[in-house]
Amino acid sequence: MKAIVDQDTCISCGMCVSICPEVYEFNENEKACAHVDTVPTDCEDSAKEARDSCPVDAIDIKE
Repeated sequence: MKAIVDQDTCISCGMCVSICPEVYEFNENEKACAHVDTVPTDCEDSAKEARDSCPVDAIDIKE
């Protein structure tokens, strides 16, 4: 499973970072990004929760 954050859509609200810091962080442009290549198995549910909580739907998760 891979998480991808659309940098053009992200508004830097921080919801994903607060829900799943094991996968998401802020980059040098202060936008959220996935800092792992593959979502760890034990973080899949929280990564999906972060995706679903994004107010602008900037996160996509590829199975």
